[in-house]
Amino acid sequence: MISNSKELPIQLGFSMPAEWATHAGTWTSWPCDDEIWYGLFLENVRHEFAELVKTIAKYEAVHLLVRNNEAHQDALKRLGHLSNVTMHQVPLNDVWFRDNGPIFITKENDLSIVKWDFNAWGQKFKWDLDNKAPFEVAKYLNADMFQPGIVMEGGSLDVNGQGVALTTRQCLLSKMRNPNLTEEDIQNYLKNYLGIQKLIWLEDGLEGDHTDGHIDTIVRFVNENTIVYSMTEDKSDTNYAPMMKNLEILKSSTDLNGNSFQLVPLVLPKNRMEIDDDRLPCTYANFYIGNHFVVVPVYQDPHDELALQTLRSVFPNHQVIGLSSKYLIHGGGSFHCVTQQQPAGKIWGK
Repeated sequence: MISNSKELPIQLGFSMPAEWATHAGTWTSWPCDDEIWYGLFLENVRHEFAELVKTIAKYEAVHLLVRNNEAHQDALKRLGHLSNVTMHQVPLNDVWFRDNGPIFITKENDLSIVKWDFNAWGQKFKWDLDNKAPFEVAKYLNADMFQPGIVMEGGSLDVNGQGVALTTRQCLLSKMRNPNLTEEDIQNYLKNYLGIQKLIWLEDGLEGDHTDGHIDTIVRFVNENTIVYSMTEDKSDTNYAPMMKNLEILKSSTDLNGNSFQLVPLVLPKNRMEIDDDRLPCTYANFYIGNHFVVVPVYQDPHDELALQTLRSVFPNHQVIGLSSKYLIHGGGSFHCVTQQQPAGKIWGK
């Protein structure tokens, strides 16, 4: 459903709220493909995913997209008939709904949708079905959608709800996404459609991240003026130099009023995880913030508890919950990558 408005979201007063704003619910999609999950991993991924959905459903409604009848029956078997979970049978390629799903925007108590183009992080995998999924969300909600017509992924942006967003040049300037767009062009799109007044450009993401440096694996807002940043003290780690470079940029960054941000280090996992000799982008920064809870990926790693302690210190009013992502990370992401929040509000124009 295409928006009939001739005005841009920014002209109508819409913007993207921070993730900690009150949710009406969470959208996600059930793991389904043996090939994507290296065969034997799918069973373990589904076990981890069931724990994630059950946890979120304790705090807010969950909308779960299932690709086919097999996925639907498997989800039912693992989850049971939870009253807070609604299943939608929608054809999909993969599970990373943060990136292929819509981004919700709000003005006061009104809610609308921005539908970006999705091309599987620069045409790395199949994406034709995933690119259509936002239409199913809009159909269910009876919502119109704004369509900028450029490639953009939710995991490439993190906002503080006060006009500032974080991103990386490695991702948004990738020539396999929008080769004809400049930094200024991208900033204008984000301003016009998401209300972002200031874009803080970091450089590179983690080694092994096939999304080309998504911000939600390295640096996150935890409130409007506090940022946690991934770091390692191991100077021999390939991630050390790019994380330190990003930190230097953050130190000189300010909000719309010229105030510096409070910066809190968030340790990276100690142990290196690999598949087929390729490093996996293990991180604690891929947490998901919901209504009074934060769910954090853990890996049976010596740094798990330290990361949880850090996040509990910056989320004093949330229940911070560590859940296993030891198998889910084999697909290249974790809890933030598979979720998309729907803010509270009534559908605009309805």
